[in-house]
Amino acid sequence: MGFNSSVFIIFFIIVYVLYRVLAHQWQNRMLLLASLVFYGFWDWRFLALLLLSTWIAYACGGEIGKTDDAHRRKFFLVLGISTKLCILGFFKYYNFFAENFQALFNLVGLHLSLAHLNIILPLGISFYTFQTMSYIIDVYRKEVKVTSNFFDFALFGSFFPQLVAGPIERAKHLLPQIQAPRVITREKIAAGCYLLLWGYFLKIFAADNLAKIVDPIFDAAPPYNGMAILLAMYAFTFQIFCDFAGYSSIARGLGLLMGFDIVVNFNAPFFSTNVQEFWNRWHISLSHWIRDYVYLPMMGGLRFMKGNGRVYTALVASMTLIGLWHGAAWNFVLFGIYYGVLLVFYLIIRIRWGTLIMPQSPFGKQLWFWFRVVFIFHLTVIGMMIFRCHSLQQVGRIFNGLFFNFYLTSRFSLFQFLKTTVNFFWAVWLIVVLEYVQFKKQDVCAVIRLPWVVQGIVYFLLIFLLITFGVNGGQEFIYFQF
Repeated sequence: MGFNSSVFIIFFIIVYVLYRVLAHQWQNRMLLLASLVFYGFWDWRFLALLLLSTWIAYACGGEIGKTDDAHRRKFFLVLGISTKLCILGFFKYYNFFAENFQALFNLVGLHLSLAHLNIILPLGISFYTFQTMSYIIDVYRKEVKVTSNFFDFALFGSFFPQLVAGPIERAKHLLPQIQAPRVITREKIAAGCYLLLWGYFLKIFAADNLAKIVDPIFDAAPPYNGMAILLAMYAFTFQIFCDFAGYSSIARGLGLLMGFDIVVNFNAPFFSTNVQEFWNRWHISLSHWIRDYVYLPMMGGLRFMKGNGRVYTALVASMTLIGLWHGAAWNFVLFGIYYGVLLVFYLIIRIRWGTLIMPQSPFGKQLWFWFRVVFIFHLTVIGMMIFRCHSLQQVGRIFNGLFFNFYLTSRFSLFQFLKTTVNFFWAVWLIVVLEYVQFKKQDVCAVIRLPWVVQGIVYFLLIFLLITFGVNGGQEFIYFQF
Protein backbone atom coordinates (compact mmCIF):
# COMPACT_ATOMS: atom_id res chain seq x y z
CA MET A 1 0.00 0.00 0.00
CA GLY A 2 2.32 2.73 -1.23
CA PHE A 3 1.48 6.41 -0.80
CA ASN A 4 1.21 6.63 -4.59
CA SER A 5 -1.48 3.96 -4.90
CA SER A 6 -5.24 4.37 -5.18
CA VAL A 7 -5.68 1.87 -2.33
CA PHE A 8 -3.80 4.18 0.02
CA ILE A 9 -5.88 7.20 -1.00
CA ILE A 10 -9.06 5.30 -0.06
CA PHE A 11 -7.40 4.02 3.12
CA PHE A 12 -6.37 7.50 4.26
CA ILE A 13 -9.77 9.07 3.50
CA ILE A 14 -11.45 6.47 5.75
CA VAL A 15 -8.80 6.93 8.47
CA TYR A 16 -9.04 10.72 8.31
CA VAL A 17 -12.85 10.81 8.53
CA LEU A 18 -12.74 8.56 11.60
CA TYR A 19 -9.89 10.57 13.08
CA ARG A 20 -11.82 13.85 12.90
CA VAL A 21 -14.86 12.49 14.74
CA LEU A 22 -13.13 10.51 17.52
CA ALA A 23 -11.88 11.70 20.90
CA HIS A 24 -8.15 11.78 21.63
CA GLN A 25 -7.64 8.31 23.13
CA TRP A 26 -9.86 6.69 20.52
CA GLN A 27 -7.92 8.55 17.84
CA ASN A 28 -4.76 6.87 19.13
CA ARG A 29 -6.33 3.43 19.19
CA MET A 30 -7.72 3.88 15.70
CA LEU A 31 -4.35 5.14 14.39
CA LEU A 32 -2.59 2.13 15.93
CA LEU A 33 -5.03 -0.25 14.25
CA ALA A 34 -4.73 1.66 10.97
CA SER A 35 -0.93 1.51 11.18
CA LEU A 36 -1.01 -2.26 11.70
CA VAL A 37 -3.40 -2.66 8.76
CA PHE A 38 -1.15 -0.44 6.65
CA TYR A 39 1.93 -2.49 7.49
CA GLY A 40 0.14 -5.84 7.29
CA PHE A 41 -1.06 -4.96 3.79
CA TRP A 42 2.52 -5.57 2.59
CA ASP A 43 3.02 -8.87 4.39
CA TRP A 44 0.92 -9.73 7.44
CA ARG A 45 3.51 -12.29 8.59
CA PHE A 46 5.88 -9.51 9.68
CA LEU A 47 3.33 -7.82 11.92
CA ALA A 48 4.49 -10.06 14.76
CA LEU A 49 8.07 -8.94 14.18
CA LEU A 50 7.06 -5.27 14.27
CA LEU A 51 5.12 -5.78 17.51
CA LEU A 52 7.95 -7.84 19.04
CA SER A 53 10.50 -5.13 18.24
CA THR A 54 8.18 -2.53 19.76
CA TRP A 55 7.56 -4.60 22.89
CA ILE A 56 11.30 -5.16 23.45
CA ALA A 57 11.90 -1.39 23.46
CA TYR A 58 8.86 -0.77 25.69
CA ALA A 59 9.79 -3.48 28.20
CA CYS A 60 13.51 -2.65 28.41
CA GLY A 61 12.81 1.07 28.61
CA GLY A 62 10.32 0.42 31.38
CA GLU A 63 12.81 -1.64 33.39
CA ILE A 64 15.48 1.04 32.98
CA GLY A 65 13.13 3.80 34.02
CA LYS A 66 11.87 2.22 37.23
CA THR A 67 15.26 1.69 38.89
CA ASP A 68 18.27 3.78 39.88
CA ASP A 69 20.57 0.80 40.13
CA ALA A 70 23.35 1.48 37.62
CA HIS A 71 24.11 -2.18 36.88
CA ARG A 72 20.45 -3.07 36.33
CA ARG A 73 19.92 -0.04 34.09
CA LYS A 74 22.95 -0.91 31.99
CA PHE A 75 21.88 -4.58 31.79
CA PHE A 76 18.52 -3.70 30.25
CA LEU A 77 20.13 -1.08 27.99
CA VAL A 78 22.51 -3.69 26.58
CA LEU A 79 19.77 -6.34 26.45
CA GLY A 80 17.37 -4.09 24.52
CA ILE A 81 19.92 -2.76 22.04
CA SER A 82 21.63 -6.11 21.41
CA THR A 83 18.31 -7.94 20.94
CA LYS A 84 17.04 -5.40 18.45
CA LEU A 85 20.35 -5.33 16.57
CA CYS A 86 20.40 -9.13 16.43
CA ILE A 87 16.94 -9.15 14.87
CA LEU A 88 17.98 -6.48 12.35
CA GLY A 89 21.28 -8.23 11.69
CA PHE A 90 19.68 -11.61 11.04
CA PHE A 91 17.10 -10.36 8.55
CA LYS A 92 19.28 -7.79 6.80
CA TYR A 93 22.89 -8.88 7.10
CA TYR A 94 23.12 -12.63 7.74
CA ASN A 95 23.74 -13.70 4.15
CA PHE A 96 26.14 -10.80 3.53
CA PHE A 97 28.38 -11.64 6.46
CA ALA A 98 28.06 -15.40 5.92
CA GLU A 99 29.23 -15.11 2.32
CA ASN A 100 32.13 -12.80 3.20
CA PHE A 101 33.31 -14.85 6.19
CA GLN A 102 33.21 -17.95 4.01
CA ALA A 103 35.23 -16.19 1.30
CA LEU A 104 37.74 -14.95 3.88
CA PHE A 105 38.30 -18.40 5.37
CA ASN A 106 38.63 -19.96 1.91
CA LEU A 107 41.21 -17.32 1.06
CA VAL A 108 43.51 -18.52 3.86
CA GLY A 109 42.95 -22.18 3.01
CA LEU A 110 40.34 -23.00 5.65
CA HIS A 111 37.07 -24.62 4.62
CA LEU A 112 34.01 -22.98 6.12
CA SER A 113 30.51 -23.82 4.98
CA LEU A 114 27.74 -21.46 6.11
CA ALA A 115 24.18 -21.98 4.94
CA HIS A 116 22.69 -19.36 2.63
CA LEU A 117 19.19 -18.59 3.90
CA ASN A 118 16.31 -17.43 1.74
CA ILE A 119 15.43 -14.49 3.99
CA ILE A 120 12.79 -11.93 3.10
CA LEU A 121 13.74 -8.44 4.29
CA PRO A 122 10.87 -7.05 6.39
CA LEU A 123 9.66 -3.70 5.11
CA GLY A 124 10.97 -0.72 7.06
CA ILE A 125 12.91 -2.81 9.60
CA SER A 126 15.90 -0.42 9.61
CA PHE A 127 13.64 2.55 10.28
CA TYR A 128 11.48 1.17 13.07
CA THR A 129 14.45 -0.57 14.72
CA PHE A 130 16.39 2.69 15.01
CA GLN A 131 13.30 4.64 16.02
CA THR A 132 12.34 2.43 18.96
CA MET A 133 15.97 1.79 19.92
CA SER A 134 16.44 5.52 20.47
CA TYR A 135 13.72 5.33 23.15
CA ILE A 136 15.74 2.80 25.18
CA ILE A 137 18.86 4.98 24.97
CA ASP A 138 17.04 8.21 25.81
CA VAL A 139 15.36 6.62 28.85
CA TYR A 140 18.77 5.38 29.99
CA ARG A 141 20.18 8.89 29.57
CA LYS A 142 17.16 10.26 31.47
CA GLU A 143 16.25 12.46 28.52
CA VAL A 144 12.82 10.84 28.14
CA LYS A 145 10.30 9.73 30.74
CA VAL A 146 9.05 6.17 30.61
CA THR A 147 5.62 5.76 29.07
CA SER A 148 3.33 3.36 30.92
CA ASN A 149 0.77 3.09 28.12
CA PHE A 150 1.82 0.33 25.74
CA PHE A 151 -0.76 1.27 23.11
CA ASP A 152 0.57 4.84 22.89
CA PHE A 153 4.11 3.50 22.67
CA ALA A 154 3.08 0.98 20.00
CA LEU A 155 1.66 3.87 17.98
CA PHE A 156 5.01 5.67 18.33
CA GLY A 157 6.76 2.57 16.97
CA SER A 158 4.36 1.99 14.08
CA PHE A 159 2.86 5.37 13.10
CA PHE A 160 1.95 4.69 9.48
CA PRO A 161 2.91 7.98 7.77
CA GLN A 162 6.60 7.47 8.61
CA LEU A 163 6.74 3.78 9.45
CA VAL A 164 8.14 2.32 6.24
CA ALA A 165 10.72 4.91 5.12
CA GLY A 166 10.98 7.53 7.83
CA PRO A 167 11.77 10.13 8.86
CA ILE A 168 13.21 8.37 11.92
CA GLU A 169 11.39 9.98 14.83
CA ARG A 170 12.63 10.33 18.42
CA ALA A 171 10.50 9.52 21.44
CA LYS A 172 11.14 12.97 22.91
CA HIS A 173 9.55 14.55 19.82
CA LEU A 174 6.73 12.22 18.74
CA LEU A 175 5.57 10.55 21.98
CA PRO A 176 4.38 13.82 23.63
CA GLN A 177 2.32 14.53 20.50
CA ILE A 178 0.72 11.09 20.80
CA GLN A 179 0.03 11.46 24.51
CA ALA A 180 -1.55 14.94 24.28
CA PRO A 181 -4.60 15.97 22.25
CA ARG A 182 -3.65 17.35 18.84
CA VAL A 183 -4.85 20.70 17.55
CA ILE A 184 -5.58 20.93 13.83
CA THR A 185 -5.33 24.50 12.54
CA ARG A 186 -5.89 26.07 9.14
CA GLU A 187 -2.14 26.70 8.92
CA LYS A 188 -1.39 23.01 9.50
CA ILE A 189 -3.94 21.96 6.89
CA ALA A 190 -2.53 24.42 4.34
CA ALA A 191 1.04 23.28 4.98
CA GLY A 192 -0.03 19.63 4.96
CA CYS A 193 -1.81 19.94 1.61
CA TYR A 194 1.18 21.69 0.07
CA LEU A 195 3.61 19.05 1.37
CA LEU A 196 1.36 16.32 -0.03
CA LEU A 197 1.27 18.00 -3.44
CA TRP A 198 5.02 18.62 -3.39
CA GLY A 199 5.76 15.05 -2.31
CA TYR A 200 3.56 13.48 -4.98
CA PHE A 201 5.09 15.79 -7.60
CA LEU A 202 8.61 14.80 -6.57
CA LYS A 203 7.78 11.10 -6.74
CA ILE A 204 5.30 10.63 -9.58
CA PHE A 205 6.47 13.32 -11.98
CA ALA A 206 10.18 13.75 -11.25
CA ALA A 207 11.57 10.55 -9.70
CA ASP A 208 9.59 8.09 -11.82
CA ASN A 209 10.40 9.94 -15.05
CA LEU A 210 14.08 10.14 -14.11
CA ALA A 211 14.02 6.38 -13.53
CA LYS A 212 13.42 5.99 -17.26
CA ILE A 213 16.82 7.60 -17.83
CA VAL A 214 18.67 5.90 -14.98
CA ASP A 215 17.55 2.27 -15.03
CA PRO A 216 18.34 1.37 -18.67
CA ILE A 217 21.89 2.73 -18.29
CA PHE A 218 22.82 1.40 -14.84
CA ASP A 219 21.12 -1.96 -15.48
CA ALA A 220 22.79 -2.48 -18.86
CA ALA A 221 25.69 -4.84 -19.35
CA PRO A 222 29.21 -3.37 -19.70
CA PRO A 223 31.07 -1.80 -21.39
CA TYR A 224 29.59 1.52 -20.28
CA ASN A 225 29.54 4.62 -22.41
CA GLY A 226 30.93 7.60 -20.50
CA MET A 227 28.44 10.10 -21.94
CA ALA A 228 25.49 7.90 -21.02
CA ILE A 229 26.85 7.19 -17.53
CA LEU A 230 27.44 10.88 -16.83
CA LEU A 231 23.83 11.70 -17.66
CA ALA A 232 22.63 8.73 -15.60
CA MET A 233 24.72 9.89 -12.62
CA TYR A 234 23.14 13.35 -12.70
CA ALA A 235 19.70 11.85 -13.21
CA PHE A 236 20.04 9.37 -10.34
CA THR A 237 21.24 12.07 -7.95
CA PHE A 238 17.98 13.90 -8.56
CA GLN A 239 15.95 10.69 -8.71
CA ILE A 240 17.03 9.46 -5.27
CA PHE A 241 16.41 12.92 -3.83
CA CYS A 242 12.97 13.28 -5.41
CA ASP A 243 11.97 9.73 -4.48
CA PHE A 244 13.06 9.87 -0.84
CA ALA A 245 12.31 13.54 -0.19
CA GLY A 246 8.95 12.95 -1.85
CA TYR A 247 8.14 10.17 0.61
CA SER A 248 9.27 12.30 3.55
CA SER A 249 7.21 15.25 2.32
CA ILE A 250 4.08 13.10 1.99
CA ALA A 251 4.68 11.68 5.47
CA ARG A 252 4.96 15.17 6.95
CA GLY A 253 1.88 16.31 5.05
CA LEU A 254 -0.21 13.39 6.31
CA GLY A 255 1.00 14.11 9.83
CA LEU A 256 0.11 17.81 9.68
CA LEU A 257 -3.42 17.03 8.48
CA MET A 258 -3.83 15.08 11.73
CA GLY A 259 -2.09 17.69 13.88
CA PHE A 260 1.30 15.91 14.10
CA ASP A 261 4.59 17.65 13.47
CA ILE A 262 6.92 15.09 11.86
CA VAL A 263 10.56 16.12 11.64
CA VAL A 264 12.02 17.62 8.47
CA ASN A 265 14.17 15.06 6.65
CA PHE A 266 15.43 17.09 3.67
CA ASN A 267 16.23 20.78 3.57
CA ALA A 268 17.55 21.97 0.18
CA PRO A 269 20.62 19.66 0.25
CA PHE A 270 21.84 20.59 -3.24
CA PHE A 271 22.66 24.10 -2.03
CA SER A 272 25.15 22.86 0.54
CA THR A 273 28.58 24.47 0.49
CA ASN A 274 30.46 21.69 2.28
CA VAL A 275 30.08 17.98 3.01
CA GLN A 276 29.17 18.52 6.66
CA GLU A 277 26.35 20.88 5.69
CA PHE A 278 25.15 18.37 3.11
CA TRP A 279 24.59 15.73 5.79
CA ASN A 280 22.77 18.32 7.89
CA ARG A 281 20.37 18.75 4.98
CA TRP A 282 20.16 15.22 3.54
CA HIS A 283 18.36 12.36 5.37
CA ILE A 284 18.58 14.56 8.46
CA SER A 285 16.84 12.12 10.79
CA LEU A 286 19.40 9.37 10.08
CA SER A 287 22.52 11.56 10.13
CA HIS A 288 21.44 13.15 13.42
CA TRP A 289 20.60 9.70 14.86
CA ILE A 290 24.08 8.45 14.01
CA ARG A 291 25.61 11.65 15.41
CA ASP A 292 23.81 11.39 18.75
CA TYR A 293 23.92 7.62 19.31
CA VAL A 294 27.11 6.54 17.52
CA TYR A 295 29.53 9.38 16.76
CA LEU A 296 29.40 11.24 20.10
CA PRO A 297 29.57 8.05 22.27
CA MET A 298 32.42 6.82 20.08
CA MET A 299 34.27 10.08 20.67
CA GLY A 300 34.02 9.39 24.37
CA GLY A 301 35.26 5.83 23.94
CA LEU A 302 38.30 6.88 21.91
CA ARG A 303 39.81 9.16 24.52
CA PHE A 304 43.03 7.16 24.40
CA MET A 305 43.66 8.60 20.92
CA LYS A 306 45.45 11.93 20.78
CA GLY A 307 44.76 14.97 18.63
CA ASN A 308 42.27 14.96 15.79
CA GLY A 309 42.74 11.25 15.15
CA ARG A 310 39.83 10.50 17.46
CA VAL A 311 37.54 12.80 15.45
CA TYR A 312 38.64 11.40 12.11
CA THR A 313 38.29 7.78 13.24
CA ALA A 314 34.81 8.38 14.67
CA LEU A 315 33.73 10.20 11.50
CA VAL A 316 34.83 7.45 9.11
CA ALA A 317 33.37 4.72 11.35
CA SER A 318 30.04 6.57 11.70
CA MET A 319 29.70 7.22 7.99
CA THR A 320 30.63 3.61 7.21
CA LEU A 321 27.75 2.59 9.47
CA ILE A 322 25.44 4.94 7.57
CA GLY A 323 26.50 3.22 4.36
CA LEU A 324 25.96 -0.25 5.82
CA TRP A 325 22.59 0.83 7.26
CA HIS A 326 21.38 1.27 3.68
CA GLY A 327 22.07 -2.29 2.64
CA ALA A 328 24.16 -5.44 2.92
CA ALA A 329 26.52 -4.83 0.01
CA TRP A 330 30.07 -3.58 -0.39
CA ASN A 331 29.07 -0.63 -2.56
CA PHE A 332 27.07 0.74 0.41
CA VAL A 333 30.12 0.29 2.64
CA LEU A 334 32.21 2.15 0.05
CA PHE A 335 29.53 4.86 -0.08
CA GLY A 336 29.88 5.40 3.67
CA ILE A 337 33.70 5.33 3.62
CA TYR A 338 33.68 7.80 0.71
CA TYR A 339 31.68 10.34 2.71
CA GLY A 340 33.69 9.65 5.87
CA VAL A 341 36.93 10.47 4.03
CA LEU A 342 35.35 13.59 2.50
CA LEU A 343 34.34 14.78 5.97
CA VAL A 344 37.87 14.23 7.25
CA PHE A 345 39.35 16.23 4.34
CA TYR A 346 36.80 18.98 4.92
CA LEU A 347 37.74 19.30 8.59
CA ILE A 348 41.46 19.37 7.75
CA ILE A 349 40.94 22.11 5.13
CA ARG A 350 38.65 24.12 7.42
CA ILE A 351 41.11 23.99 10.30
CA ARG A 352 44.22 24.84 8.28
CA TRP A 353 43.09 27.06 5.44
CA GLY A 354 39.42 27.92 6.05
CA THR A 355 39.98 31.61 6.88
CA LEU A 356 42.60 32.15 4.15
CA ILE A 357 40.42 31.45 1.13
CA MET A 358 37.29 33.41 2.07
CA PRO A 359 36.79 36.42 -0.32
CA GLN A 360 35.93 39.78 1.21
CA SER A 361 33.97 41.53 -1.55
CA PRO A 362 30.21 40.86 -2.01
CA PHE A 363 30.78 39.66 -5.58
CA GLY A 364 33.64 37.43 -4.47
CA LYS A 365 31.51 35.92 -1.71
CA GLN A 366 28.72 35.14 -4.15
CA LEU A 367 31.15 33.62 -6.62
CA TRP A 368 32.76 31.57 -3.85
CA PHE A 369 29.32 30.39 -2.65
CA TRP A 370 28.26 29.12 -6.07
CA PHE A 371 31.64 27.51 -6.72
CA ARG A 372 31.28 25.51 -3.49
CA VAL A 373 27.67 24.58 -4.27
CA VAL A 374 28.62 23.22 -7.70
CA PHE A 375 31.70 21.45 -6.30
CA ILE A 376 29.79 19.73 -3.47
CA PHE A 377 27.01 18.78 -5.88
CA HIS A 378 29.49 16.95 -8.08
CA LEU A 379 31.00 15.17 -5.09
CA THR A 380 27.42 14.13 -4.31
CA VAL A 381 26.95 12.85 -7.86
CA ILE A 382 29.96 10.56 -7.44
CA GLY A 383 28.66 9.32 -4.08
CA MET A 384 25.22 8.60 -5.49
CA MET A 385 26.77 6.69 -8.39
CA ILE A 386 28.47 4.39 -5.86
CA PHE A 387 25.12 4.10 -4.05
CA ARG A 388 23.25 3.13 -7.23
CA CYS A 389 25.67 0.46 -8.45
CA HIS A 390 24.95 -3.21 -7.87
CA SER A 391 28.50 -4.12 -6.82
CA LEU A 392 32.06 -2.86 -6.43
CA GLN A 393 32.83 -4.40 -9.82
CA GLN A 394 30.21 -2.21 -11.44
CA VAL A 395 31.64 0.87 -9.68
CA GLY A 396 35.02 0.11 -11.24
CA ARG A 397 33.56 -0.50 -14.69
CA ILE A 398 31.58 2.74 -14.58
CA PHE A 399 34.66 4.74 -13.61
CA ASN A 400 36.48 3.05 -16.48
CA GLY A 401 33.72 4.08 -18.88
CA LEU A 402 33.78 7.67 -17.60
CA PHE A 403 37.52 8.07 -18.14
CA PHE A 404 38.25 5.81 -21.09
CA ASN A 405 35.02 5.45 -23.09
CA PHE A 406 33.78 9.02 -23.16
CA TYR A 407 32.49 9.41 -26.69
CA LEU A 408 29.32 8.88 -28.68
CA THR A 409 28.75 5.57 -30.47
CA SER A 410 25.98 3.85 -32.36
CA ARG A 411 24.91 2.38 -29.01
CA PHE A 412 24.51 5.90 -27.57
CA SER A 413 24.12 8.31 -30.47
CA LEU A 414 24.04 12.09 -30.56
CA PHE A 415 20.25 11.97 -30.91
CA GLN A 416 19.93 9.81 -27.79
CA PHE A 417 22.29 12.09 -25.89
CA LEU A 418 20.30 15.23 -26.77
CA LYS A 419 16.96 13.55 -26.11
CA THR A 420 18.09 12.25 -22.72
CA THR A 421 19.53 15.65 -21.78
CA VAL A 422 16.27 17.42 -22.63
CA ASN A 423 14.26 14.85 -20.64
CA PHE A 424 16.57 15.32 -17.66
CA PHE A 425 16.24 19.11 -17.57
CA TRP A 426 12.49 18.84 -18.18
CA ALA A 427 12.16 16.69 -15.06
CA VAL A 428 14.28 18.82 -12.70
CA TRP A 429 14.05 22.51 -13.65
CA LEU A 430 11.04 23.36 -11.46
CA ILE A 431 12.49 21.40 -8.54
CA VAL A 432 15.72 23.41 -8.66
CA VAL A 433 13.76 26.68 -8.71
CA LEU A 434 11.49 25.79 -5.79
CA GLU A 435 14.31 24.25 -3.76
CA TYR A 436 16.25 27.49 -4.20
CA VAL A 437 13.25 29.47 -2.93
CA GLN A 438 13.07 27.16 0.09
CA PHE A 439 16.82 27.55 0.63
CA LYS A 440 16.80 31.36 0.44
CA LYS A 441 13.84 31.69 2.79
CA GLN A 442 15.04 28.86 5.08
CA ASP A 443 11.53 27.43 5.01
CA VAL A 444 10.50 24.09 3.46
CA CYS A 445 6.97 25.46 3.13
CA ALA A 446 8.09 28.79 1.67
CA VAL A 447 5.72 28.44 -1.28
CA ILE A 448 2.59 28.83 0.86
CA ARG A 449 3.92 32.17 2.11
CA LEU A 450 4.55 33.64 -1.34
CA PRO A 451 2.14 36.22 -2.89
CA TRP A 452 -1.09 34.54 -3.90
CA VAL A 453 -0.50 35.13 -7.63
CA VAL A 454 2.89 33.38 -7.44
CA GLN A 455 1.34 30.60 -5.36
CA GLY A 456 -1.33 30.09 -8.00
CA ILE A 457 1.27 29.76 -10.76
CA VAL A 458 3.29 27.26 -8.72
CA TYR A 459 0.24 25.16 -7.84
CA PHE A 460 -0.93 25.17 -11.46
CA LEU A 461 2.49 24.01 -12.70
CA LEU A 462 2.78 21.28 -10.05
CA ILE A 463 -0.73 19.93 -10.68
CA PHE A 464 -0.52 20.24 -14.48
CA LEU A 465 2.85 18.47 -14.73
CA LEU A 466 1.79 15.83 -12.22
CA ILE A 467 -1.44 14.96 -13.98
CA THR A 468 -0.21 15.33 -17.56
CA PHE A 469 3.28 13.84 -17.36
CA GLY A 470 3.29 11.85 -14.12
CA VAL A 471 4.07 8.14 -14.36
CA ASN A 472 1.09 5.92 -13.67
CA GLY A 473 1.28 2.56 -11.99
CA GLY A 474 2.40 3.36 -8.46
CA GLN A 475 6.11 2.58 -8.74
CA GLU A 476 7.61 1.56 -5.41
CA PHE A 477 9.65 4.06 -3.43
CA ILE A 478 13.39 3.32 -3.55
CA TYR A 479 13.87 3.38 0.22
CA PHE A 480 11.38 0.56 0.74
CA GLN A 481 14.29 -1.81 0.08
CA PHE A 482 16.24 -0.44 3.07
